Parts: sequence; C-alpha cells; structure tokens
Amino acid sequence: MLLVLGALWGASFMFIKVGDRELHPITFVGFRMALGALTLVPIVLISVGARRTVRELRRAAGPLIVTGLLNSAIPIFAITWAETRLDSGLTAIIQASAPLFTALLALRFSHDERVRGWRLAGLVAGFAGVALLVGGRPSGQIPAALAVVFSALCYAAAALYAGGRLRATPPLVTALGTLIAATLATLPIALLQLPGHMTGWKVTASVLTLGIAGTGLAYILYYGLISGAGASRAILITYLVPTFAVVYGAVLLGEPVTAAAIAGLALVLVGVGLGTGAIRLGRPRRLASTET
Repeated sequence: MLLVLGALWGASFMFIKVGDRELHPITFVGFRMALGALTLVPIVLISVGARRTVRELRRAAGPLIVTGLLNSAIPIFAITWAETRLDSGLTAIIQASAPLFTALLALRFSHDERVRGWRLAGLVAGFAGVALLVGGRPSGQIPAALAVVFSALCYAAAALYAGGRLRATPPLVTALGTLIAATLATLPIALLQLPGHMTGWKVTASVLTLGIAGTGLAYILYYGLISGAGASRAILITYLVPTFAVVYGAVLLGEPVTAAAIAGLALVLVGVGLGTGAIRLGRPRRLASTET
C-alpha cells in the first residue's frame, strides 16, 4: 500500500507542475478536490451504504472538516503555489519533513504515537536528506520552500488528529468527508479564477488524473493506513513520494538530477526503512519471565 500510494502521489507533483502552466493554483486545487470527492461517492455508497454514510458524516462532521482543511485544502494549495517557483522533484523532497513534524508533535499530543530508538533515527536521517537538498536554494525560492515546509507541518498535524478523532470512522467515509470539506473550502474561490481560454489537453489530463487517481483513489489508501497502522507510520508515505517524484520530473519534465539529489534520496530511503521498522538493527531483547 505504501508503494502504490507513493507512486500515485509522486506523480501528483508532476501533474501539478503541468497544471500550473495555465491554471491559477486555487483553481487547480478546487477542481482536484471536487473530482476526488465525485470519484469516491459511488465507491462509498456501494461499499458502506447510503444510510450509514450519511450517519457517519453527520456524527464526525467536525473532525472531518478540520482534517479536510489540514490534510487537503491548505497544504495542497501551498504545494501547488510553491510549484510555480520550484521543481516538482524538489518540492516533493522538501515535503518529506512531514514525518519529523509528526514525531515532534507526538511528543506533546499523542503518547501512543511517539517514535523512539531506531525509528527516530530513521526520521532524523530522512530529514538530513531533505536538508541536504534544500540547502543553498536561491533567495527568490525561499518563500516557496517555506510554503512546502508548512504543508508538511499541516500533513503531520492532520495525521495525528485523524488518527485520534476519526479512528472509529470507516476510512472510505473519512476520505469522502474530508474531500467534501476541502471542496467546499476551495471550489467557490476556484470558480472566480477560471482562465479566459480553454486549457490544453495536457493541463486538462493532469487535472482529471490528479483528481480521480491522485486524490480520490489515493485517499482511500492513505486513510486506510492511518486506521490500520497509526499516524507515525502512515505519514512515512511522504518519504517514498520524493523518489517517485524525482524520477517522474527527470524523465518526463526534463528536471535536473544532481549528485546532492541522489545523496539526499539515499538518506530518505534509509529513513523509510528505519522509521517504518522495515529495517531493524540490533537483536531484540528477551522478555523477562515475570512479564505478561
């Protein structure tokens, strides 16, 4: 699930870069959220049922609105705006700081989600890769880079919040509810920023693909990870995304891949392995006989 979601969201940065050529960032975000919500409606109604879906949406309306803003509307707009100034691959790499923010926020707000030992070392290693790639950016790109860092903080806060407040809500309903909230927050403004001409087929295809696959279908996987694995592990998807994004950007958009990018991505991958527990160092301790 992590690999599939990483491939989908990695491609999202490429599609955003293409869409930014002709669409205002808020317009792109508004239509992306709306398409994602429309994609989920029939899936949720068939899988969960209309009555239960409405009941769950009403019961969890408040947390769904907060999560929709923190995990969709605000950070996606920040990323879309940032990509008017940054390469798609670099944007994805900066966003990989989200797991570190999750760990820091968990120290204060979620005892169960705290990250210790080698998992914490993995998060630090991943963030070191991000720092390596961000360092030395031109001054004109600093506001855009900070916007991406802010989006990472939003994603981290949303993961912890959703993991605690929406644990009892079916993942499909959570995905639909948050996208509805994000659509209502962005689409009215998006309609005021429509271009005065028909967009090219590449831009149109980017919006459709990103809305349907990169948002609607991907959110099913994401909230399923939060529900089943916890926020600290689900947010680690942002470590896999840069790998795919850099490849897509280099192959399809002609973005440069530097030695620093390769080194940074290597650190990110190590961070994924350690942070998720996929790579375990040292021998496990034996339990004392008095433990139950």
